Amino acid sequence: MRTIAIIKRVLLEMLRDKRTLALMFFAPLLILTLMYFLFATNSTSKVQVGFNQLDSQMLVLLDNKHLDLHEYPANVQAKKVIHQHKLAAFISEHDHQLTISYQNSDPSQTTLVKQLIQGAVAKQSLKGLTKLTKIQGQIISSDPAMAAILSKKKPSTIPKYQIVNKYLYGSSGSTFFETFLPILMGFFVFFFVFLISGISLLTERTTGTLNRLLATPVKRGEIISGYLIGYGIFAIIQTLIIVFYAIYVLNVTVLGSIWLVVLVNIVVALVALSMGIFVSTFASSEFQMIQFIPIVVIPQVFFSGLIPIDNMAVWLQWVAHVMPLYYAGNALTGVIEKDYQFSDISFDLTILGLFALVFIILNIRGMRRYRRV
Repeated sequence: MRTIAIIKRVLLEMLRDKRTLALMFFAPLLILTLMYFLFATNSTSKVQVGFNQLDSQMLVLLDNKHLDLHEYPANVQAKKVIHQHKLAAFISEHDHQLTISYQNSDPSQTTLVKQLIQGAVAKQSLKGLTKLTKIQGQIISSDPAMAAILSKKKPSTIPKYQIVNKYLYGSSGSTFFETFLPILMGFFVFFFVFLISGISLLTERTTGTLNRLLATPVKRGEIISGYLIGYGIFAIIQTLIIVFYAIYVLNVTVLGSIWLVVLVNIVVALVALSMGIFVSTFASSEFQMIQFIPIVVIPQVFFSGLIPIDNMAVWLQWVAHVMPLYYAGNALTGVIEKDYQFSDISFDLTILGLFALVFIILNIRGMRRYRRV
């Protein structure tokens, strides 16, 4: 009977907490629906590849539905062209030597280009061998004396292409982890700062500390600023630890400035901090704060760059543009993998700054509800 009484009490408490019930039953449906639309997209995109001085036959062999080929003048620098036009690779040919410079920020694109080039080279060699065999057959059938001479000579060799691979980012052994690391770096900074700041302010509220503080002449803006700076110090330390661990312990290659990586993550932490404080105002317990993760955090992971945005439906691409981690992923991937400078990521940083500003203003206005005097 006592067990039954406890069961009844738990059920009644849950039934009274309408927010918890809604998050428990509808949040999984929301995430599943979002994943359905994300992974049900069948659209495919071509890999952008540049070239110059490429043999016409090789160009024909490379022309297929997977590559979008663009010709450039002979004097261009591969690295500069790849950076400016966001190419997956750049091919140049000289004396049957193919030099391929790979951006290598996406190992799957690098692998695809490699396979297509190797297949084209093999087809070119096969065509040459077939043509040579055909000519020799015609000579043998028309001139028996020449046939005797050819039989004593070594078989003619077909000129082979020599392939030289270069990598702007990483190496031939680059893994998908290195590709996703910039995005994961921003996500971990965002997730833990969001969670810790939200729960910390919630604790301040539930223990009465915030009410006592609001009873003093301290202004709401000063309270929010104090919380942001206080939690922000720990967020900056966490950011530095994550960034330098990834670079110096995991040996992740950073083509751009390390300090730009730090700057982007600090701005991401500021956004997470302001969002965490804002969301905590809608939670009455730590349990409810954690329940906001499927609504606020998980959807952003899908739009951070882990899934190619360009392959999504148009309306999903619009949804991506209202997610802070979309801009964070763009900026971090650009600096780490593509040597982006401050001017290249200034737009992403501006949008992230606007996100932080909006939530800071909402926090200041939302602080009214707790002031009793």
